[in-house]
Amino acid sequence: MNHSKNPRKKPRQIKGKSSQGLFIMERRKDPRLTLELPMDYSIESVDRYGGVAANASKGGVLAYLPEPIVVGTSLKIEILYAKESELNSIRAIAKVVWSDMAPREVWGEYRYGLEFQSFQEGDLQKLKKLLKEVGKTGHRNREKQ
Repeated sequence: MNHSKNPRKKPRQIKGKSSQGLFIMERRKDPRLTLELPMDYSIESVDRYGGVAANASKGGVLAYLPEPIVVGTSLKIEILYAKESELNSIRAIAKVVWSDMAPREVWGEYRYGLEFQSFQEGDLQKLKKLLKEVGKTGHRNREKQ
């Protein structure tokens, strides 16, 4: 009787140990970079203002917004930033993939994980450039400490 091995192996969970206990390895495709940029958004063509992008990657952004939003909602977002002396923006469609519905008490903000669905023409390249610059600046700042 011929017993062949199952080509589909069960995924292994690797748990690392530290002196303090277990740690979990990051599973994101793209690294997140810390930034703090103003962000406007709209839901179903109704403009809203006053959000903050707290960190970002090519795949998504952590956003603080002033209202509760249901997971699965699509948002039109515009992240604003200064490049030299000019104001620039990155426009995209993003979907709420998770939420922390407990608002930060001081600001009354809700925290959301947004996944980019699409970008306005040329804005993905702007995002990549911005992330590259933020990454270099953050690396230099860590070296000085």
